Amino acid sequence: MDRRMAIVGSFLGLTAIILGAFGAHALKVRLSVEQLSSFETGVKYQMYHALFLLVLSFNSHCTEKLKKTLFYLIVSGVLLFSGSIYLLSTRVISGFELKFLGPITPIGGLLLIVAWIFLFMHFIKKKI
Repeated sequence: MDRRMAIVGSFLGLTAIILGAFGAHALKVRLSVEQLSSFETGVKYQMYHALFLLVLSFNSHCTEKLKKTLFYLIVSGVLLFSGSIYLLSTRVISGFELKFLGPITPIGGLLLIVAWIFLFMHFIKKKI
């Protein structure tokens, strides 16, 4: 699980950098300030959780079960939260009507929050 988390975390970090550069350069002239700000929020949260996965992959204080749970919560959360933000904020370029994705964003955010709650509760219960 540690290797998988490190690989996925580094991939999420890599793609966050690429998407951030894409947003700062290519999308800057095509999106409104509000749309670009939303896109950047998706990039930030993706990077935060890429780092979360990397740190978690090297953490010896967490059980494999907890790491697995956190891994699936984080990956699902990033895909739903950041992914829906990317699609919604660029819909003027794609031309696709994606309003149905609106409720997906908070579900992704909730998964990310739950991951942090699980980690917090683990450290509250465990005496390190």
